[in-house]
Amino acid sequence: MIPKLTRSARPPRAAPAGFDRRLIAPMILGSILNPVNSSMIAVALVPIAAAFGAPASETAWLVSALYLATAVGQPVIGRLVDTHGPRRLYLIGTALVGVAGLLGAFAPSLGVLIAARVLLGFGTSAAYPASMYLTRSEAERTGMESPAGVLTALSVANQTVVAIGPTLGGLLIGAGGWRVIFTVNVPLSLACLVLGALRLPKHRYRTPRTKQAVDLVGMVLFAAMLVSLMVFLMNPGIADLYLLGLTAAAGAGFVLRELRVAEPFIDLRVLGGNLPMLATFLRQFLSFTAVYGFLYGFPQWLEEGGGLHASAAGLLLLPLSLSALAVSAATGRREDVRAKLVVGGLVQIAACSLLLVVGSGSPVWLLAAVGVLMGVPQGLLGLANQNALYRQADPARIGSAAGLLRTFTYLGAMGASAATATFFAHGADTHGLHGLALFMLAGAVLLLAVTLLDRSLRTITPVTPVSGKAS
Repeated sequence: MIPKLTRSARPPRAAPAGFDRRLIAPMILGSILNPVNSSMIAVALVPIAAAFGAPASETAWLVSALYLATAVGQPVIGRLVDTHGPRRLYLIGTALVGVAGLLGAFAPSLGVLIAARVLLGFGTSAAYPASMYLTRSEAERTGMESPAGVLTALSVANQTVVAIGPTLGGLLIGAGGWRVIFTVNVPLSLACLVLGALRLPKHRYRTPRTKQAVDLVGMVLFAAMLVSLMVFLMNPGIADLYLLGLTAAAGAGFVLRELRVAEPFIDLRVLGGNLPMLATFLRQFLSFTAVYGFLYGFPQWLEEGGGLHASAAGLLLLPLSLSALAVSAATGRREDVRAKLVVGGLVQIAACSLLLVVGSGSPVWLLAAVGVLMGVPQGLLGLANQNALYRQADPARIGSAAGLLRTFTYLGAMGASAATATFFAHGADTHGLHGLALFMLAGAVLLLAVTLLDRSLRTITPVTPVSGKAS
């Protein structure tokens, strides 16, 4: 008689020869949670300000609060992913996203809404490091040297959501009001939880590293440095210069702490010894300062300066979405890191320059043209930096490195948010838009200079996947 297999005796599912495609859906869905919340808020700032009677300098915290949380959360959770594996962190993080969505949907005040955005920031910090960990682990398991298709899928998915987010947000606001953009987090969270529980591996591919202590002091100093700097930048003035002193003190304390502690929050020694990766982080910061400067500034100008409804402003950003998607689809599977960075930098300079001639009387075709141009670097730069990081980072710290790359993305977004609050301090008028464009142009020029001076980019050559194991 053949014994009946029990659940514990049933043999485990055999691992596929190539990349386990069951992982792709939870990886992509989890990784878009942050960009969907980052982009839809762009067209919601004006109606939220009207609902709570708040100026732009206060609603800008809806952007900065999320990025402050993610700037701190990404390196911490990336480190935890490297230590404990991706599954547990992924499930906890995506569950927090659902809770934050409910909190934001029923928020009675702007303060509670900002708290919901903080919770969203921490919740969305887990999926991307987990995805990069799984990508690297699958590459090690299969012997596939370059999972370009998987990296492209992650990057294109994120860029797609960032691109279509304002349009989608505008349509949702037109249908049900600004609270709907928080409510959508609930079904997204549930989908991530189900897919994560069913498909993410319970085991870890690599040998577990020694359990690490969490550097709470480093985290507090890092957060204090960012918060004090952001508070000053949101409303700079002579009376608030003490905030810059606090920023400098917290920054100095942070550097000293991280150089001395055995398990730092951010390993500055590793960054200092890996100049190509440090240059990649700087390029990521500069790239997304301009990307998010446009994403948050242009819709506010269209709504407040141009008198458009959020849904109409979102539709005017559709050319940006289509341009970014077309560029990503056409170039995604080709690494060509340096070429993408150079072309992306040049087009970003052109787009920021064109924004300087936009005014309240500009025809629709000109507004659409600016969006088309801004979509090109959005489709090139993020993927190029991600591919560069994948080759520059220590494989044992890929989760931490991926978290840091996202941190520099969010630092760029915070810089863009502070610039928007500064230039729109007296309203989102054309003068403020041109000031913001000059700020973005300076960052784009610096991005191109950093790219051209980085000789290490010439050594990053595409690697063809092993036959039969293509992603």
